[in-house]
Amino acid sequence: MSEQETPAPTPEPAPALRQVRGAARCAIVALGLAALAWVARAVWHLRLAMTGQPASGPPDQGGGAHRPLTALEDSYHLVSSVGGVVTVVCALAFLSWLDRVRDNARALSGAEPRYAYFWLFLGWILPVVNLWIPRGIVADAHRSVFPDRPLPAIVNWWWGLWLAGLAGGAGLIYADSTDEVIARAYTDVLPLLAADAVIVAAAGTAALMIRTLTTAQQQRLDEAARLHA
Repeated sequence: MSEQETPAPTPEPAPALRQVRGAARCAIVALGLAALAWVARAVWHLRLAMTGQPASGPPDQGGGAHRPLTALEDSYHLVSSVGGVVTVVCALAFLSWLDRVRDNARALSGAEPRYAYFWLFLGWILPVVNLWIPRGIVADAHRSVFPDRPLPAIVNWWWGLWLAGLAGGAGLIYADSTDEVIARAYTDVLPLLAADAVIVAAAGTAALMIRTLTTAQQQRLDEAARLHA
């Protein structure tokens, strides 16, 4: 009985290319809204500082006691809550864009990403590794498609400002409650205003970074489409 030839394994198909322009526009709009939300927070921080702390003291009186909020303090709670919602929407839009850019980089280069898929999400929230993995995902997506091009400087500007916004719990992630932030605005508003400015700048550079990387990758997508036409 003759030996049967073992069929060669069928190669896995390359992942399909995904359009990124729409996701990029959504992420840029969301970043613009996030920047506006933090400008509003800065305005309220300044208003609280100029109004001054009421004679009854800060909202959190200590020992679990809280006094009734003033109209200005109550409106700051609203501004803060809206800003939190906008930030979540911005994060989802950014991750949607990054997911597409990452998949396209894999399809165009034929190389597996250095970081597994779960790092696309966990890389932002796990302590210590969140200091470099998100930037690494962005940088690798660009370098795998354009190995001979230097990484755009805007990536490093964005990441530096992002880390500055996280530093000390004074910006993107407040270590204090909203009432404690109000008390800080009454007594020492300058660090709050500085953190707000850094976050607005980080949102602006993130939008420029998305535009830069999307334009470059879209050029390669268009070239690939013409070759297969």
